Amino acid sequence: MDLITGVLNFLDSLMGSAVWFPFALLGTGLFLTVYLGFPQIRYFRHALAHVRGKYDKPGAEGDATHFQALTTAISGTVGTGNIGGVAFAIFLGGPAALFWMWATAFVGMTSKFVEVTLSHKYREKDANGHIVGGPMYVMEKGLNMKWLAVLFAIATVISSFGSGNLPQSRGIADGVEATFGVPSIVTGGVLAILLGLVLLGGVQRIIKTAQSLVPTMSVIYVIGALGVIFWNLPQIGPSFAAVFSDAFTGSAAAGGFLGASFAYAFNKGVNRGLFSNEAGQGSAPIAHAAAKADEPVSEGMVSILEPFIDTIIICTLTGLVILSSGVWTTKFETGFGRFDTEVISGNYSDQLDEDRAALFIHLQPASTWPATMFGESPVDTVAAFDGEIEVVAGRLVTPDITILHNRSVAEEVRVTVDGMPYSGSIVVEDGSVTSDVDIRGRSLVHSVELTTHAFKQGAFGDWGQYIVSVGLVLFAFSTAVAWSYYGDRSVTYLLGVRAVVPYRVLYVAGFFVAAVVDTGLIWLISAVTVALMTLPNLLSMIWLRQEMKATVAEYWEKFEAEHGSRGSSQDNGR
Repeated sequence: MDLITGVLNFLDSLMGSAVWFPFALLGTGLFLTVYLGFPQIRYFRHALAHVRGKYDKPGAEGDATHFQALTTAISGTVGTGNIGGVAFAIFLGGPAALFWMWATAFVGMTSKFVEVTLSHKYREKDANGHIVGGPMYVMEKGLNMKWLAVLFAIATVISSFGSGNLPQSRGIADGVEATFGVPSIVTGGVLAILLGLVLLGGVQRIIKTAQSLVPTMSVIYVIGALGVIFWNLPQIGPSFAAVFSDAFTGSAAAGGFLGASFAYAFNKGVNRGLFSNEAGQGSAPIAHAAAKADEPVSEGMVSILEPFIDTIIICTLTGLVILSSGVWTTKFETGFGRFDTEVISGNYSDQLDEDRAALFIHLQPASTWPATMFGESPVDTVAAFDGEIEVVAGRLVTPDITILHNRSVAEEVRVTVDGMPYSGSIVVEDGSVTSDVDIRGRSLVHSVELTTHAFKQGAFGDWGQYIVSVGLVLFAFSTAVAWSYYGDRSVTYLLGVRAVVPYRVLYVAGFFVAAVVDTGLIWLISAVTVALMTLPNLLSMIWLRQEMKATVAEYWEKFEAEHGSRGSSQDNGR
């Protein structure tokens, strides 16, 4: 496991967590935004008109309506990224991370517009007569780069597990177990069966399931979030202020939160924003390619709404719930996962400024310090502990050590084996506990656990946790359904329709297995696979920018010829 973690961390450091990755993602979106004249603003009303079916044409080829394609794509984005991902970003980067999620969403609206338009333009039919499309077809037919198309398709298949399957299953299992006490293995088994039943119904059942789930889950979640926000209304103003004031400075230490540098908040905000709305990743175009539309640009405009709904609305609600409730700086009783636990030498306190400063440097990855560009970086004086720790009746008795869990100083640490207090020694190698023991205590929490605590601090009280659990199940399950579609369309591209059934079987099996896999490792897998999809997709969007611009101009010429300038002025913003 340590070897796998090490390899994934190394790959992530070269791609998704590298200093240059967020700049590449935001830079591409910003460039295309300026190049195309801010389409996310100018065409917003026109996009709404298309979703309502105002310009639908009878007999248009495709497997889904504009609305169905939109809900399928939204179901792929509105998932644990909205509930757990936002919490994870704030946990890592503080309030500033939310600002960079917004920035990612704004320019991401243009990225979605471009990638969906191009994918719809180069779509085709598979052997079963279904419409198929996506960036892999753009790369093969538009760029004449079959090898890049194959690379993207392979990355998409892997990412269907890393983004749409594993973290969704883990998120559901964690939330249901924390709220209802249902063992993860039971939750994973039941949901795997339900997922299998949906996938057996093929493309149309996948699309109809997404269409049904998205409105329901959104209403439930929004009501719950507003219940917390209005309950903590006096803190909304300071929360917004912190988001903007920390955006370019990083977040200072507060409570159990030890602070985050600007670069770290920027990196994690952008990465979590991408994980949430998938703009630039290339997944949503696979769903939109199936839409019934004879003009690719019309479907591209519909996709503009996705980052707005996903990030600007739903992620913002989650962020304000977490910030206004104050739970992001509060320590809670929790289990210590080995991936998130480190034993360091010396006694450190988060109440002492000197200790906070030292731990702050220790917790910020060296790669995220801007100073490294100039050959400088702060010196990390915190040393990992290596040796044995003595435990008596579940309590640590070895002096001069500190337990860090979830990037915070752990308190009231207890060690058990099979539910009973442990006495003896536990082995620590380079800061990592290697003995087979269970460790609990008080520390910061993240992901779904953090959001659950936040929802309990509102008008619904402890009932708020049930809203999170229900919302999580619906969000995450719909995401898993949508990503199964992305995966089997990619498998179809690589191996043909004969490979779809074996892929779906593996997908359902993965959904079950993920229910009992360590959360931290799953988030790491997701980060790596997202980057593997995003990079070739960004390349194709930049490469075909002129073609994109010409396609948009051609669309408006046809539109004005058919509807007249008066009709276009009402909702195209020209």
